[in-house]
Amino acid sequence: MKLSNALTYILLVVAFFAATILNNTFFKSARLDLTENQVYSLSSGSKEILQQIDEPIQLYFFYSNKASEGLTTLRNYADRVLSLLREYESSANGKLKLHIIDPEPFSEAEDQADEFGLTAASSGVGTDSIYLGLAGRNALDDEQIIGFFDPQKEQFLEYDITKMIYQLSDPTPLKMGLLSSLTLSGGQNPMTGQFDPAWTLYTQIQQLYSVEDIPQEADALPEDIDVLMLIHPIGLSEKLLYQIDQFAMGGGKILAFVDPHHESDPMAAMGGMTAANSSEIDLLLKNWGVQFTSEEVLLDAALGLDIRTQTGGITKHLGFVGLQRGMFDETDVTTANLDSINGASFGVFTELSGTETQVTPLIVSSDYVSTVNNGIYSSTREPEMLFDHFTGQSVPQNLAVRLSGKAISAFDNAPEGIESEHLKETQQLNAIIVGDTDFLTDRFWVNQANFFGQTIVTPFADNGAFVTNALENLGGNNSLISIRSRGTFARPFERVEALTVLAEERFREQEMALEQQLAETETQLSELQNSQGGSETLVLTAEQQQAIDSFMDKKIEIRKKLREVRHQLDKDIEDLGSTLKFINIFVMPLLLVLGLFMIQRSLRLRG
Repeated sequence: MKLSNALTYILLVVAFFAATILNNTFFKSARLDLTENQVYSLSSGSKEILQQIDEPIQLYFFYSNKASEGLTTLRNYADRVLSLLREYESSANGKLKLHIIDPEPFSEAEDQADEFGLTAASSGVGTDSIYLGLAGRNALDDEQIIGFFDPQKEQFLEYDITKMIYQLSDPTPLKMGLLSSLTLSGGQNPMTGQFDPAWTLYTQIQQLYSVEDIPQEADALPEDIDVLMLIHPIGLSEKLLYQIDQFAMGGGKILAFVDPHHESDPMAAMGGMTAANSSEIDLLLKNWGVQFTSEEVLLDAALGLDIRTQTGGITKHLGFVGLQRGMFDETDVTTANLDSINGASFGVFTELSGTETQVTPLIVSSDYVSTVNNGIYSSTREPEMLFDHFTGQSVPQNLAVRLSGKAISAFDNAPEGIESEHLKETQQLNAIIVGDTDFLTDRFWVNQANFFGQTIVTPFADNGAFVTNALENLGGNNSLISIRSRGTFARPFERVEALTVLAEERFREQEMALEQQLAETETQLSELQNSQGGSETLVLTAEQQQAIDSFMDKKIEIRKKLREVRHQLDKDIEDLGSTLKFINIFVMPLLLVLGLFMIQRSLRLRG
């Protein structure tokens, strides 16, 4: 017996609601991410960290829903963040609880956002503050925040959230071992006899982390450090080199700063000191997949910094390098948001063939580079003379690298007197190696000023930010380190952008024509004024006045055309939007209804 059309529609509605209820009840946690870069899915590293949570963590997502009305881009990004946070909650097996809060003005929720220290952004004068941040609290009442989700950092959205959750799940502060041949903590300068203060970098890491200084003459490393930081390692014993090697083979994280010539050393200006001013861990680096030019200094003609000479002039120093955006790896969290780094006498890293270690360049030079022997470099007194040693290459050089994956020990067995188990290799090397130590010194990245007895430090480069980023990245576990930048959610309106470019080209052409005519008229007026013998009163003939009036009329006409170009641009974009709305609102539903009708008719014919 055939069903009537009305009964068929009723059954379809009932089936729709039944399927919806079943989906929400039994398949609530099931998700299918069909986006190009899987921007709504969590990486394996994030899932591993979620599985390691022992105690429940409370997440508070503060989003000014009402105050952000009209800010379409921000609201879309807020939806993106919220969707990802819900994915975290769904994947945490009940160990994460997400609270969504709209901090309306003068409300307790706004006070709570202020107490957490979230950023209150303003979209204009007289408007309410807008919050788009995340606060987290663990069972021990430790707190972490993301002050404001910046849409420009979307590719690191997952990393920032996962890092915050990791810090709440493991609130133990990062403990690092610091091994350096340099006097980072300050001391008497042998050249001036005066007392030098501690390096700003040293003070910074002392404030942020638990730092244990390792004597240069030590034979062993502390057993409980998370990261080993090496700064210009020279004169190390075989036993200590072995301990560093085994620390890396055991999965320990290393941040090393090596240098072919540490010229910031007060004694570096003295002749015959080049051997003592070059770092000495080449043996380890070769087995970790890279060759370091410990006897060659980089010269960069494109990025060389201007310095003041002894005679008071200004000249470019090819060994003093000012690195800018484009020289940094924008896909790595340690370097993606850096703007500038200054350094001197960089060494170069070359990836070795025949090794399985993954070598990722983090910082590179320009194309216009060459190298010079560190002995020649250190004995050159005038920066201009370095141009005589510049040969020029067209290949950028690696100045800082990340080493990961498989690596082989630099030792066949343990030195005499060490009875610990010898590790021959590792599958999870984690190291960042930088070819300069001078850029850690104050003169290359901070200004200091005395303000009522207090020393105020103002960075003018991102040298310190790079070190902090590297330590925080290495200080996480392997799952956190494995998370790299993800794809962006936003997709540009390519047709709209093409229309805009076309209209702006027309706009510029007419604007240039107008400016040219204006310049010609001003020249004519100047000539007329000079012909009057410099008199204050400019007397124009009827023909001259008519020419000026004609130009003014033409100027008004061209401005009208410019407005018409802009109006046509808006009209084209509006027409395009109307077409898209017509397709989405009318055509697509009509096609869907027709499809359902055809299915229904097919079923009826079969019945």
